[in-house]
Amino acid sequence: MAVYSGVLETYRDYLDIPEHTRTITLLEGNTPLIPVPRLVETLGGKFELYLKFEGMNPTGSFKDRGMTVAISEAYGKGAKSVICASTGNTAASAAAYAARAGMRSIVIIPAGKVAAGKLAGAVAYGAEVIQIDGSFDDALNLVVALSERHPIVLVNSLNPYRLEGQKTAAFEICEVLGTAPDWLALPVGNAGNITAYWMGFKRFNKQKSTGLARILGVQAEGSAPLVLGHPVEHPETVATAIRIGRPARAEQALEAAEESKGRIIAVSDNEILSMQKLLASNGVWVEPASAAGVAGLAHELERGLIDLGGKRVVAVCTGHGLKDPDIITRDMPKPHALPAEMNALEDYLARERK
Repeated sequence: MAVYSGVLETYRDYLDIPEHTRTITLLEGNTPLIPVPRLVETLGGKFELYLKFEGMNPTGSFKDRGMTVAISEAYGKGAKSVICASTGNTAASAAAYAARAGMRSIVIIPAGKVAAGKLAGAVAYGAEVIQIDGSFDDALNLVVALSERHPIVLVNSLNPYRLEGQKTAAFEICEVLGTAPDWLALPVGNAGNITAYWMGFKRFNKQKSTGLARILGVQAEGSAPLVLGHPVEHPETVATAIRIGRPARAEQALEAAEESKGRIIAVSDNEILSMQKLLASNGVWVEPASAAGVAGLAHELERGLIDLGGKRVVAVCTGHGLKDPDIITRDMPKPHALPAEMNALEDYLARERK
């Protein structure tokens, strides 16, 4: 029986990485592509829809794909420390892979802008977490400057090896479906992932003639610099993972959308939270930002702006719901309180049927 060995070893021949790279892996990747026909019915469409559930990666988000390669490259060249700015998922992933390699990890987070589930991960894996009185963009500027002045490796998506790892998700989709999907929808924050997917589709098409997907990138209305055409100084959205006003890969993201004959749109927080609940009712619980891609599809379908009839569509769900449980728990109704008696339970069930 073949043993899965993580994205770097599985796809090494398709990745542009230096020879000194030494594999540090938590067996990331190989995440499920889940068909959701009942969701398609709810959306009123006649197309195939699959969810690429990246929340099944080791630290619960897609960041692990890129981090295994970035940390492996850094470890291979003898680096002892890594640093990143993060709204949460990058922090947890960097900390986990650095811990795996025995390296020091430093994480800079913006004040009050990181979900507790994500911060807990970074702390649990042993990262040194520093909170600044500023935005994610301020934090990113600081870590870039620090990495240029000190012997510490930057592992944000500005690191090219992050994108090399993240593009493996496109490879997996093509392998499962046999071709690239007609459309790929995904959330857009710092814009590394949309860039990586387009790189991946182009690379696999060149090697295996799998075709190219049209890409629908989706931002939150309160944090939509690529839609507005200018930076957002004070981005605000419930979807903390994409609360970024100056995407590091903005230019490449716009190129990916244009080259793929797709587009980048914005949806409201209400649309994102409604889709999060709808996805959960179909058995897939994701953090709010991860629902943005499917929310974008629903937005375009409702307005007649996209024709998916007979098409094969993949939506990327980038992180697990446990990453940001406060969104659910703060409005969660209290459990029904009943005595520990069969009659009480039967009476309750009978009432619920009526």
